[in-house]
Amino acid sequence: MVGNSGSGKTTLGRALAARLGVPFVELDAIHHLAGWTPIDVDEFRKIVEELAAGDGWVIDGGYSAVLDLVWARADTVVWFDLPRRTVVRQVLWRTIRRGVTRQVLWNGNRERLTSLLRLDPERSLLRWAWTRHEVYRDRYTKAAADRQDLDFIRIRSHRDTARLLAVR
Repeated sequence: MVGNSGSGKTTLGRALAARLGVPFVELDAIHHLAGWTPIDVDEFRKIVEELAAGDGWVIDGGYSAVLDLVWARADTVVWFDLPRRTVVRQVLWRTIRRGVTRQVLWNGNRERLTSLLRLDPERSLLRWAWTRHEVYRDRYTKAAADRQDLDFIRIRSHRDTARLLAVR
């Protein structure tokens, strides 16, 4: 599962993993240590390599530091390429919900409502989603053309997500 933050990767990934009877791996849960500190790249690669060695899984996340490891063992890539306005709206509401409920994410981390006011994409998921949209579209358009060994399923709408769940 690859695509922009807030595009629906985790929601669909969990559902597909349950339907297929395979483990679900959320790379954000591995990457973000306490205090939003990123894990050491070598440690990240080691953990992901071990997880990807399994016979079947659904891995959610497109971290460039480990993408080669995941795709070396994958047969299908689900690419979320929703319209920018859809992704930004989903990130906005998710951030508000998580901020209001003080939902604990990975390793004790919580999203803060104040992040919505930040302009730095490194400190604002909303800005990140906005600024990274075309980067991800370009990256995965190229990957889909270059990687003939992988089946790319491009999700462009919530209807596409529903269709994929109905088929799998």
